[in-house]
Amino acid sequence: MSESTPPVQRPATRAARLSAIEQVLLKHIVTSQSQLSDLLSQEGIEVTQATLSRDLDEINAMKTRLSNGSIAYTIGDRPLKESVGSGIGSKAEQQMSRVLSGLVTSVASAKNLVVIHTPSGAAQYVASVIDKQPIDGVLGTIAGDDTVMVICAEDDIAFERSQWLLTLASKN
Repeated sequence: MSESTPPVQRPATRAARLSAIEQVLLKHIVTSQSQLSDLLSQEGIEVTQATLSRDLDEINAMKTRLSNGSIAYTIGDRPLKESVGSGIGSKAEQQMSRVLSGLVTSVASAKNLVVIHTPSGAAQYVASVIDKQPIDGVLGTIAGDDTVMVICAEDDIAFERSQWLLTLASKN
């Protein structure tokens, strides 16, 4: 986990466990179920190997050969976390840009929040696009009809994310 992001507290449910596994796979290079189990344990999630195996199958995780030749778990075509920028890969940024460029009408930051305005009825879709990516420093979103509030871990992160989201929305 990032130094600036407080640990996420999760309920002891199957859905929360699956979400935690996805987040770990997106943020770390995981080469074995044992390593994944250890990373989950650090987040307070204890899981048996059999359950972990079923969970990996359910979220469509697969072992993929990386550019350095090693083999690691990945989820579908989602990239592993990059070390700079927002923490998501360039392909994910391009996909987000396509959505945001047609739906975002304004972006502003205030303290640790980013406020995004959209046309009427589009806010929940924009929020879901943002929530699906493991963006560094972003804790989550709240959406109304035409406004999305992005909650960030710190004030400076909110400013950086607002600039980044504005740049993504301005492409295309």
